[in-house]
Amino acid sequence: MEHEMQPARPDYRDILASRTSTSRFIFYLYIAVAIAFFLGMCYGLYVHRYKGKPNVEIPSSTLYNPTYK
Repeated sequence: MEHEMQPARPDYRDILASRTSTSRFIFYLYIAVAIAFFLGMCYGLYVHRYKGKPNVEIPSSTLYNPTYK
């Protein structure tokens, strides 16, 4: 009895068996993480943005033409 071994056909949908699929998955994962990081940073900048010119009272002695008492 001779037992013939047939080579297993690669399943390209299996991430663990195919190096090409694994590389493609890691690449797309990297792109998705980079986009999520970029959007998170944009959101953080938007939340902590400059809200406008505050109304600050300036002492009269520090003006360009100071007035002293």
